[in-house]
Amino acid sequence: MITFIFGITILIFGYIFYSNYIEKLFAPDNRQTPAHKYNDGVDFVPIAKNRNALIHLLNIAGMGPIIGAIEGILFGPIAFILIPLGCIFAGGVHDYFAGMLSVRNRGMQITGLIHKYLGKKAFKIFIIIIAIMLLLLAAVFVYTAGDLFVERFMEVSDFSISNPKVLGTYIVIISYFIVATLFPIDKIIGKFYPILGLMLIIGTGFVLAGFIINGVNLQNLNLSNFNIHPDNLPIIPMFFMTVSCGLLSGFHSTQATIISRTVDKEHDGKRIFYGMMCLESLIAIIWAAAAMDVYSSNLVAQDLIGTVNVINIIADKFVPFNLAFLVTIAIIILPITSGDTALRGLRITIAEALNVEQKNIIKRLEIVIPIVICVLAVLIWAKIHANSFSLIWNYFTFFNQLIAVPTLCCATIFLAKEKKNYFVTLLPALFYVFITMSFIFSEKIGFNLPLIHAEIIGVLITFAVLMYMIKHIRRQK
Repeated sequence: MITFIFGITILIFGYIFYSNYIEKLFAPDNRQTPAHKYNDGVDFVPIAKNRNALIHLLNIAGMGPIIGAIEGILFGPIAFILIPLGCIFAGGVHDYFAGMLSVRNRGMQITGLIHKYLGKKAFKIFIIIIAIMLLLLAAVFVYTAGDLFVERFMEVSDFSISNPKVLGTYIVIISYFIVATLFPIDKIIGKFYPILGLMLIIGTGFVLAGFIINGVNLQNLNLSNFNIHPDNLPIIPMFFMTVSCGLLSGFHSTQATIISRTVDKEHDGKRIFYGMMCLESLIAIIWAAAAMDVYSSNLVAQDLIGTVNVINIIADKFVPFNLAFLVTIAIIILPITSGDTALRGLRITIAEALNVEQKNIIKRLEIVIPIVICVLAVLIWAKIHANSFSLIWNYFTFFNQLIAVPTLCCATIFLAKEKKNYFVTLLPALFYVFITMSFIFSEKIGFNLPLIHAEIIGVLITFAVLMYMIKHIRRQK
């Protein structure tokens, strides 16, 4: 329990002090934000700070802080330390600069920022990577939200797409995705997401209250349990690839740049971007602790460890029966509300790249329809082929962490141009170059090399990126 409390303490004090330092480096001022300057009633709409923060929390949360925590805690209590440290020094910094650089640059999406700060070649590479990642995420989140719902509320055990209940649920979720992607941001997202964001916080609060009422069995970190993963996975790179949301997630850059178009004042940025990243990290720590307890209590069958099924087991143990369904609903909401904004982000990104205005709904439909067809194709393929979900999730994980690198590199160039401490963004960028390259070169979805060889290649690629960044930094100076 001491390690768990220590991790939460790191998170709280990190937000109080380090976020202030990061905000000071960026130096927000009183200039007019894109929400006011380009108000089009669709994507550029000013929204009050507290509402915006809850909207952003719901957008970035997805299943990551829950599933990532449930899987990440298998490494042991080291997760209680690495999650908050990663959030403070990498994730929060990443999210803040992604959002605020977009605010300073007419509400540009992350691909636009990459084009401006890193050049045309980087833009061409990452616009493809980001498009693939958002498509995979939307398909995966239809899959997970639908299966969770039918399992909990329809008592379904056959999750094949031929099951009418499963198919019907998927159709409802995808239909909602289309509507939310097309509608102005303040009509559905702006009205209901703050309420749903509160539901997520309350649901996690129920789990935390269950720790106090029912007791919780948590290990403390020591040398003997530094890494106790049952499959002997190495902490580097696997922990940092497994736990993304709550620690650092490149997906957040695609969501922060959506919210950048609704920021009322630049000074709102710290609470919206850095603050909600820290709140998501707190959610991840709490769910990681709950998962550690149910694993140690042998409440989870061996074949269900690390899966979404653990969510219902945790809810049933720590939350009273008449409230447990609320926790499940709060969790089901996560993939739905991140899936729709993933598609929204992809629509805006494509529109920005092709210079297509989005005030006209016909123009929006012209982009959304092909996107939805691609999502349906991925979903059907995933449901037909065995083990395809795991494959898609692994590729999403790789692309998700990879796109955090150019975001941090953009921030590095910005800080170098402003003659400020750019190491706060350069160091986490280089670390994640090493992590992602070590992962893809060692895993079966990549090159399947021995880990030591993959890490050597990771070091070499990291050095090459460092040389590339030094060249750009010198050019700014």
